[in-house]
Amino acid sequence: MHVALAALFALLSAVFVPAPALATEEYAARTGKACGACHVDPSGGGPLTAYGAAFLKESLGKTPAAGRPLVRFIAGFLHLSVAVLWFGTILYVHLLLKPAYAARGLPRGELFVGWISIVLIAVTGTVLTILRVPSLQALFHTRFGVLLTIKIALFLVMVATAVIVTFVVGPKLKQRRQATDTAKENMTAEELSRFDGKEGRPAYFAYAGVIYDATGKTLWKGGSHVGKHLAGFDLTDALRLAPHGDDRITALPVVGKLVAADAPPGLPLHVKGFYFMTYLNLGLVVAILFVISLLRWG
Repeated sequence: MHVALAALFALLSAVFVPAPALATEEYAARTGKACGACHVDPSGGGPLTAYGAAFLKESLGKTPAAGRPLVRFIAGFLHLSVAVLWFGTILYVHLLLKPAYAARGLPRGELFVGWISIVLIAVTGTVLTILRVPSLQALFHTRFGVLLTIKIALFLVMVATAVIVTFVVGPKLKQRRQATDTAKENMTAEELSRFDGKEGRPAYFAYAGVIYDATGKTLWKGGSHVGKHLAGFDLTDALRLAPHGDDRITALPVVGKLVAADAPPGLPLHVKGFYFMTYLNLGLVVAILFVISLLRWG
């Protein structure tokens, strides 16, 4: 799922990373080159060296057109907006809901938002990179370019985890959910809790060790019995205090028996993999924040 780090990659490109300046002291400080690399006079200014002349020629050939500032603004706005949306989703899902919320299947809404975010961030990030990096040499041989490359690599790792979760782990989680949601004659309390009468699910409850089916009964509409008792639970103690006798309960269809839970089995490999990748994404978030800090520091 996971995939997620697209947000921080966005924040980096759209907000925290200034566009590389051309032929300035700030640019020289960022690239690590002295003024004498481009100018004959080591203190800067005046005639250019062969390297400086080549750099100037390349820069002039890439003078921004009149429409480029608007393109950069639109791309940066979309980049940042999608990043904030996706980053907020990652924090909410991974830190508040915890990975277990999707251990039996990935919500379609999250997958949709995730992949739309990835596509938009990739497209707008590419546009911003083209507008900010004058050449491949600047991308791989300058401090700015190297840090940007690291961020891109972290983003690609997140995309890879998204592909694995969506097309490998996700289908297995869905199969596991369908298998566990199938009604059985005998169920544990955890299995019984899935049949709560809501959203089209059957309404089962246990009484005196027996599981009864109250699905479709007028007094159990929506899985709630007269607003006091909920389906999906062992209601033995509660229903013994009801004004009616046991005959009203035993007249319902019998599903099976309520049994004690066995020792919990170990998690399947694909579930462990899902947990690993969710926490990996959080680690990547920290890594990108570190890269952003380096950019701001330098």
